[in-house]
Amino acid sequence: MAKRELQEINAGSMADIAFLLLIFFLVTTTMDSDTGLMRKLPPIPDPTVEQEEDQQINQRNILEVLVSRDDFIMVENEIVPLRELRTITRYFIENPNEDADLPEMIDKNIPFFGMIRVHKNAVISLQNDLSTTYGVYLAVQNELLAARDELKNELALNTWGIAYDDLNEEQMAAVDDYYKVPISEAEPKKIGGN
Repeated sequence: MAKRELQEINAGSMADIAFLLLIFFLVTTTMDSDTGLMRKLPPIPDPTVEQEEDQQINQRNILEVLVSRDDFIMVENEIVPLRELRTITRYFIENPNEDADLPEMIDKNIPFFGMIRVHKNAVISLQNDLSTTYGVYLAVQNELLAARDELKNELALNTWGIAYDDLNEEQMAAVDDYYKVPISEAEPKKIGGN
């Protein structure tokens, strides 16, 4: 019996097929885009301009918001439901009655508004536990930002009759100066719970 020679497989087109499969999967695969928190960072300080000395912030000018490991929200060491956080934050920012427990008010000349009473150094301090769930953390963030954004929008509507987002740059800067209340996020740590 004569041995038959094995035929070689033509692998010349294998590279073409692999390349076509690669292109196919690249074109048809959907990539989830990363999402994150939209934050506007403060501008880089100008080295030619003399910076103000660090001012010690008076405790009454700080709204402390803590989120525990069990996702309890505490404002000024009192547990509050998420639905009340926006109202509490708005009242803190506005300080309509110039309460002694809320941010200090000073007279300031702001373009478009003239000489008015505004906060001196109000800050919202947010801190969460290392075990806080991401959903609760985002919900708290959203409520704090929404409170400030609602006030800015109301001021724009009352002053110019248009929404904050539709203002020109000068008008936006004036409204931002009026409600200049930064949200400070502290490094997560163990706050409470089991």
